[in-house]
Amino acid sequence: MFDLLRQKQVMLILAVAVVAGVSVPIEAGQVVVRKSSEPFDAFAVRDQVLREDEWRQALRMQQQINILQSLPIGCIPMVRPYAYYSCGGNFFRPYQYQNKELYIQIDPLDSESPSLNK
Repeated sequence: MFDLLRQKQVMLILAVAVVAGVSVPIEAGQVVVRKSSEPFDAFAVRDQVLREDEWRQALRMQQQINILQSLPIGCIPMVRPYAYYSCGGNFFRPYQYQNKELYIQIDPLDSESPSLNK
C-alpha cells in the first residue's frame, strides 16, 4: 500500500514537470513553408539577406557621422595638414554638398598644426 502511494506521488510530480515544460513559450523566428513544386532560389535569398545586413551596417555607420550646417561659436581655423576647424576639442572639416558648405566631424589631429590666426 505504501509503495502504491509513493508511486502515485512520483507519477504526479512527473506529470506536473512535463506540463510545465511544454507550456513554456519558445520563439524560433520566422518560418516559411513552401511546396516542393514551387521554384526556390536559395542564392537569391542569401543575397537579399546580405544586402539587408549591409544596409543596416551603413545606417549604423551613418548615425556615427556628425555633420553640421554651421560651426559653433569660437572655432579656430587650422591649415595643416589640410583646412579644418578646431572647436573646443572637436574637429570639423569643410565639405561642399549641393552648393552648401557642411562640416563633417573628423578625428583629432596633432596639436602642433598652426592655425590661421597665428
